[in-house]
Amino acid sequence: MKTTFKAIVLFSLLTAFLPQAGLAEVPQSQAEIKLSFAPLVKKTVPSVVNVYAARIVRARSPFANDPFFEQFFGQSFKNAPSRKQSSLGSGVIVDESGLIVTNYHVIRDADEIKVALSDGREFESKVMLKDEATDIAVLKITPKGAPFPVLPLGDSDAVEVGDLVLAIGDPFGVGQTVTSGIVSAQARTRVGISDFDFFIQTDAPINPGNSGGALIDMKGELIGINTAIYSQSGGSVGIGFAIPANLVKTVLDAVKRGEQTFEPPYIGASFQNVTADVAEGLGMAQPYGAIIIDVAKGSPAEKAGLKIGDVILKAQNVRVDNPDSLGYRLMTTGIGHTLDIEYLRNGATGKTSISLTSVPENEVSRPEKLTGNTPFTGAEVMNLTPMNARRFHVAPDAAGVVINNVDDNSNAAGLFQRGDIIHGLNGKEVKTVADLKKILSGGQPRIWQLEYERNGMLVRQFVR
Repeated sequence: MKTTFKAIVLFSLLTAFLPQAGLAEVPQSQAEIKLSFAPLVKKTVPSVVNVYAARIVRARSPFANDPFFEQFFGQSFKNAPSRKQSSLGSGVIVDESGLIVTNYHVIRDADEIKVALSDGREFESKVMLKDEATDIAVLKITPKGAPFPVLPLGDSDAVEVGDLVLAIGDPFGVGQTVTSGIVSAQARTRVGISDFDFFIQTDAPINPGNSGGALIDMKGELIGINTAIYSQSGGSVGIGFAIPANLVKTVLDAVKRGEQTFEPPYIGASFQNVTADVAEGLGMAQPYGAIIIDVAKGSPAEKAGLKIGDVILKAQNVRVDNPDSLGYRLMTTGIGHTLDIEYLRNGATGKTSISLTSVPENEVSRPEKLTGNTPFTGAEVMNLTPMNARRFHVAPDAAGVVINNVDDNSNAAGLFQRGDIIHGLNGKEVKTVADLKKILSGGQPRIWQLEYERNGMLVRQFVR
């Protein structure tokens, strides 16, 4: 009897104090019980589309580049039938003219891309821009019939951990699906998804097929493009990543200016993380920021007065935790604009402004596809510069020619992988794409001598 009385008293006290403590309450009315995401879903779902990408793949001889077996068994593969390889993803209509944002990896190497709206309409699409570094692609479909429903872009910098979000896409091709969750982390870096490392993390279930879909807030605005999940099984385990909407805005601005590529701003400085030991040596209370390890002569960083050893603490009045967060501020500020910086030097803080410019011609390295009849035919190569060294996870001072991509049905496919660094060919040193092309144009040797680096290991190979 005493136990029952104590329980009643305890329940009464909890009931009395829970509301005042600001804690969650049991629904108190019929109206509260009926609360639902349904109105928000009805308003936003029509703007999310399915993206169907297809490419033609031809069977390749398993004996390619083997001079003995290819001679006897390779002929049967020369007239092998081709097959269509399809992939499925999602996209978001962000402009009434028919602009759609999706992921680069959804449409990579696609020969045909179709878009299906939630109302059943289907469209052929045109690629307006695709950028591997940010994993963003922009498609265009032509309006016909009813106008396109558009999802407005929100301010992803205003998103906070704990905010409610909905993820919309087409997981596993089962049909349009909506899942709910919260923002579980902001500014997530070193995820290994793309060159760009600054993601919104959510526990809203995201699965294969959701790539390119929408992450929306409770105002019905797009705050991110769902791009990847962390999973050991391939299914959702509650850790998903989305590209922030503010970066999407910057890429869209480039499309609207008629640009076909997205060019990040250039400041002419290299950075590294501030470790606990470095922070202690600099007298910093906490290890954060981006420490300058190199400044190019005549660069915007030098003109702004920055020096080696300076620690960037803030950019656009927002704390810089590491070089990745500084890179995000650079990209979302954009070429032609000014980046306001706060930095630490010799124990004192200073402020300056950097005018963001395009990458100088001598720093640019654009991919070039090699043709002809050599082991490199079908390989897309580029000079390894400090600007793209991070993309291939090598030191900023690394030199050589890097394999950017390889066609599946090519001579190079049986030999090279993306990220291989070519150092030598036929006993001659290769430092630039021009060096490589000069050697390739020098005639057809009976045996090609290749020297390249893969995952830090030097490989020497002889092929016919």
